[in-house]
Amino acid sequence: MRLLHIADLHIGKRVCEFSMLEDQRHVLPQVIDMLGAHEADALLVAGDLYDKATPSAEAVALVDWFLSEAAETGVPAIVIPGNHDSAERVAYAGAMLARQGIHVAPVYDGTIRPVELADDDGPVRIWPIPFVRPATVRHFFPDEDISDYMDALRVVVGSCALDRSVRNVAVAHQFVTAGAMSPELSDSEVSVGGLDNVDAGVFSGFDYVALGHIHRPQRIGSDTVRYAGSILKYSFSEALGSKSAVLVELGAPGADVEGAPGADAAEVGESDAAGADMARAGEGHASGARVSCELLTLEPLHDLRRIRGPLEALVAPDVVAAADAEDYLQVVLTDENPKVDAMARLRASYPNVMSIEYDNARTRAAGLAGTEAATDADASSPLELFEEFFERQNGTAPSDAQRDMALQGFERIGVM
Repeated sequence: MRLLHIADLHIGKRVCEFSMLEDQRHVLPQVIDMLGAHEADALLVAGDLYDKATPSAEAVALVDWFLSEAAETGVPAIVIPGNHDSAERVAYAGAMLARQGIHVAPVYDGTIRPVELADDDGPVRIWPIPFVRPATVRHFFPDEDISDYMDALRVVVGSCALDRSVRNVAVAHQFVTAGAMSPELSDSEVSVGGLDNVDAGVFSGFDYVALGHIHRPQRIGSDTVRYAGSILKYSFSEALGSKSAVLVELGAPGADVEGAPGADAAEVGESDAAGADMARAGEGHASGARVSCELLTLEPLHDLRRIRGPLEALVAPDVVAAADAEDYLQVVLTDENPKVDAMARLRASYPNVMSIEYDNARTRAAGLAGTEAATDADASSPLELFEEFFERQNGTAPSDAQRDMALQGFERIGVM
């Protein structure tokens, strides 16, 4: 059986005040095409369909188009909400969507219901595990000792009636680690990590674990526990990477017991007591199906990259022509004296310059230079911070008028 695994769409996201909707409209059809080109049997979407719990009308329309196109292919889709999503909004009309082959995880009610598929080798059960917090799980299991995210996922997975004679796949959206090994983060995930980690051993009863939440594509502890990564670069810390979907092929059950998630003691941490407890919570090894993974490249409409040098050199025609001038750019200027018209001159050659930094003797002396020390603009945009604060305080996103008023204020005081 072939499964196409994607995650972290973040539809409606803005990076440095640039809307990513057109870029998302460009990449999502590639996912639809992959379903047919690679004869996928199911599409797994591991959370964060939207960038905000209250997405814009344009974002909702694009997700509607994407799921409708997926349904038209006849390939079933299993979709879960992530921490950026409103589980209630994502689950809306779930029963009707399921009749079209789009299986959206309902709001967590203490039970995970698998979607059962089958091929010539028998059943494959896909378990959609939405993003959960300890307080949510504690509400449904008051007699369980649930003090952190590891406890919460131990209980959630333990409540799944896994039949290890068949193949089981988990779709989850959590911060998953493997013993002492943590996933590689990007600057757009500054709030991830710490007490919210879950050891990969909790998923040891599954043949494959399709993860969302971390934006860099990577394996965790074994090849069968994997983050698909986001569909686009949403942070300049990802400038040197690429984006992909994961094509997963499941063989017959019983073929490869050693390939089960959590079975690699050297990587998961055999001596780690917490990891061992998590493995026991997963009720032993998976069916032993042989699993292989292939990364299928997603081509962006505009790449996101950094360029560096003095202003005059960067706007020289041969330098501009060396790569796509319409890429999203973070520009590091090395001129000793700031240029008052730097942004205007740069955008005359590169229309999608997102931010400018200086790296020179003065900024180095002040301890401000260097991309490593710089805070990613996506994570620290004053307008995005305002929107997040407004939504937390009021329970709703600011209106366009309120957003424009805040933007004008930031511009007046020179922070935008």
